[in-house]
Amino acid sequence: MRYQIEGGSLPAAIIQLEPGETIVSELGGRAWAKGAVTTETKAPGGIGKSLGRMFSGENLFMSYYTAQGPAEIGFASSFAGSIIVRELQPGQSLICQKSAFLCATSQVELSVYFQKKLGAGLFGGEGFIMQKVTGPGLVFLELDGYVKEYDLQAGEELVCDTGLVALMDESCQMDVRVVKGLKNKLLGGEGLVDTVVIGPGKAYIQTMSLPRLGGVLSPFIKVDKK
Repeated sequence: MRYQIEGGSLPAAIIQLEPGETIVSELGGRAWAKGAVTTETKAPGGIGKSLGRMFSGENLFMSYYTAQGPAEIGFASSFAGSIIVRELQPGQSLICQKSAFLCATSQVELSVYFQKKLGAGLFGGEGFIMQKVTGPGLVFLELDGYVKEYDLQAGEELVCDTGLVALMDESCQMDVRVVKGLKNKLLGGEGLVDTVVIGPGKAYIQTMSLPRLGGVLSPFIKVDKK
């Protein structure tokens, strides 16, 4: 299986499939296809795991696309941002923001992940419920804005604004930290809490999120009151 990420700030994953290869996505996730590709709708893992996927922002069912000959299939991002590709080993997992999953090879498992720490769930900006993707296989994730990757050592911390942690290895931990100093809290412009990611593992920070974009645009949206 070969692929390219094209499109700049409005990216698409364009994947070349050999006969018999299968790619899975959220329901109806395919943007286009060239060549003989069959589509099958399934609820992988049974009703329990399917319901868990619904909590993490996905559908009950998923679409499976299988090449009957050499074929090309494209998956487009739903928002201006980046597509990150990771190849996962058996049992290796990533923790992602809700609705980050774009597509993956058929052996990758998508499930729900619950934040273990109350503070991170309430104030971290990512919420209690996140997505978990587990290998083996190749996974494509759509993230918001430009994405910066950090490879954290054991105990190394990455401090950022809430809502900007898009993706991290399962070996990382997420927590929140109250901003120090009353003046900083009231006048610093950074909010009351920061999100902290603690290594070891890779963490991906996005420069924009949909909630943050909504907050930026809301003062300029006029409501026509009649």
